Order: sequence, then C-alpha cells, then structure tokens
Amino acid sequence: MTMDKYIDLRSDTVTRPSPAMRKAMFEAEVGDDVFQEDPTVNALQDYAAELLGKEASLFVSSGVMGNQLCLNVLTNPGDEVICEKDCHIFNYESGSPAKLSGIQMFPLDGKLGVITPSQVEPAIRPISAYYMPRTKVIEVENTHNRAGGTIQPLDNIIELGKLAKKYNLCYHLDGARIWNASVASGISVKEYAKYFDTVSCCLSKGLGAPVGSIIAGSKDFIVEAYRIRKSWGGGMRQVGILAAAGLYALKNNINRLEEDHRKAKMIAEVLAGMKSIEINLAAVHTNIIIFKPLKISVDDALIKCKEKGLLLSIGSHNFLRTITHLDVSFPDIDRTIKILKEVFE
Repeated sequence: MTMDKYIDLRSDTVTRPSPAMRKAMFEAEVGDDVFQEDPTVNALQDYAAELLGKEASLFVSSGVMGNQLCLNVLTNPGDEVICEKDCHIFNYESGSPAKLSGIQMFPLDGKLGVITPSQVEPAIRPISAYYMPRTKVIEVENTHNRAGGTIQPLDNIIELGKLAKKYNLCYHLDGARIWNASVASGISVKEYAKYFDTVSCCLSKGLGAPVGSIIAGSKDFIVEAYRIRKSWGGGMRQVGILAAAGLYALKNNINRLEEDHRKAKMIAEVLAGMKSIEINLAAVHTNIIIFKPLKISVDDALIKCKEKGLLLSIGSHNFLRTITHLDVSFPDIDRTIKILKEVFE
C-alpha cells in the first residue's frame, strides 16, 4: 500500500502544500536572505512579528532550531531552564540545550502540561548559591504536545510571567501549536505572546507549510539570534520559496484549524465510549488525542491499524497518539472511526 492510500494521523507534520500554497511558492520573489535581501522572507518576518505583537521575528528552518536559538540567546553556559517534565524541549530535541548551549533543564511534574507558580518558585536557585546552576529561564509549551494538545490557561501564563519578572528571569514560549490554542480558546496569539520575552511558532504543522518556524522577540534579541542562526548553519539564501509557504499559511490556514479540532473531538468521543480504551476526554482541547489501549499492546495496535489503512503514532509509554490535520477529510474521519472500532472492540 502506498502512503497516499493510508489515512495518516501520526502527526500534523505530514501535511503537504496545497495547490494554492505551491502556486505562492512558485511565484515567490526571492533574494539573498543572508544579506537580508529576500523580500518574501522579510514580508513573512514583518507579518509574523505583527501577528505576535513583537518588535521583530526571524524565519528559521525548524521548531527545534527556533527553541534552541531562543534558549541560546537568553542563557550562558551553566545556566538552568525550568520547564514541565513532558515538554518538547526536554524530551524531543536531542539533548540540544546541553549540546548547543551548555545549559541544563529543571523539569517539574505538571498537570496536563501545566506548571504553576507555587511549583516554580521553590525551583528557582538562590543567586547567592554559587555552587548551583543559575536559574535563567522559565519555559512554557502551548499547546502541550505530550499532554494531548492541551491549552495553557492564560491566568497561569500571566502569573508565571509575574514570577519571572520578580526574579529577573527570562520567559520563553514554545508555541509550536500556538495557532491551535488561539483558535480553540478565542484568545489572540498576540495576547498569549505578550507575556513572554521570546516565542517560537511552527508553520509546518497544522498550518500546512512544508518547512519552517518563526521566532519573535525584541529587535536586539533577533539581531543576536540572526548571528547564532548563521553560526549553526541556518543562514539560507533564496529561501523566499519556502517563506512564501509560511506567509500563505499565516494568511489562509489559521481559522480553518477549528475544523481539525472538530475532527479530533469526533474521534475522541468514540474512543471514550470504548471499554477497551483509556482516554481523558476533557484533555482533548485541540487536534491531538492521547489514548491507551487496555486489551492490546501499543505495538500490536499500530500494526493492526496499519493493515487496515490507518497510521497512528506512539504518544508516550503505552499510549497511542492521533493528530488530525488539513489533509484528512471528514470521510477519512468516518473511516478512521470504523477502523478503530474494528481494532479495539
């Protein structure tokens, strides 16, 4: 069976550019972005900075590069970043904080990806303790991937921001799916982002661009991030061809994320009705579903689903993950539900 024959719910990163996005890429005006002369890249960066309410932004090749550039600029070797234990930066970025920036993570046990000020404050190292790492950054992930696409409560974001200011710490948002959080909550991305010093946002997940992320912050921050991006081999030349896809995605594909959320809820509600499945339906905020099969192993479930034409992925230990996206139609969702019933019931 070819990949086109499968219903692919492994991730929203499997989306492909639409014909209209491909047309925008084909027609993109380009220049040398290392000289900051690519007009399409510049247009994307200006538009993204305006959306996020920041002074400036920078187009980077991936979400990992975006997060790591932010951490690198905000810290010095030996510093520490407070985060939630299941966050992407700690689990899925190949140990890059230590490898690239010489910093370590202090993971806290959150609830559905949320850490509170009462948890964070005791974890902040005393400045007088020269024998300890120096706490430098508080990091938040919104939406939270491993918790099932859960949305960070705005009031908690605000309170953590106050705590960061109290201790003169930096505050970073891993907003890979911030667009999903905004559409689902009705809170603008600008409102979410304004409490953070730096923000990283993906263009290549639910928004459907083939590659790329945006980081945003102050002008001084972006100047330094631009320098570090070059040192990491991230300086690209006529990259407006890719930036055009990101610009198209931001202008056309944000509001339609609500459809992905509805599709995820359809699947989650069916799974919640199965005695052979463990799922927290209340945690399905956006387009990600995490569930545990009780009568079959995760590996066997993946095989059986694939045999029937459905691709899922592993969410975490003994849990499966399903992610809806723009390349999955409502008939595909109906077929998905049928396969899930055949496999798990």
